[in-house]
Amino acid sequence: MAARKETHTEDVSIISNGVTIEGNLLSEGNVRIDGKVNGNVSVSGNLTVGDLSIIKGELKARNITMSGHVEGKVFADEKLRLEAKSVLKGDLITKTLIIDEGALFDGHSSMNRNQTPSNSGE
Repeated sequence: MAARKETHTEDVSIISNGVTIEGNLLSEGNVRIDGKVNGNVSVSGNLTVGDLSIIKGELKARNITMSGHVEGKVFADEKLRLEAKSVLKGDLITKTLIIDEGALFDGHSSMNRNQTPSNSGE
């Protein structure tokens, strides 16, 4: 029999448009944000920041796909993709960075594979 240990990694929690979170958001799975978050977002899985989203805080996830507005530091363990409608005002750390034409990025980027959010403390 095959064990199904990682079925929760396919689940996605959705913060819908019209929802505002005041405070930090933590998740062990995948998250999609289409609303507003005033606080830090830490996701063990993948994070999708939708077109209408506005986030003021730090983002941490394995992979991040962004098409909304973020003000704060962004840490992606593997890959960060800034899609055409995205606006990022803040620094980023990732192994792989993809910036689509039309994306706006104002900050510093680091693609040091040895640097992680836990040892970047400034």
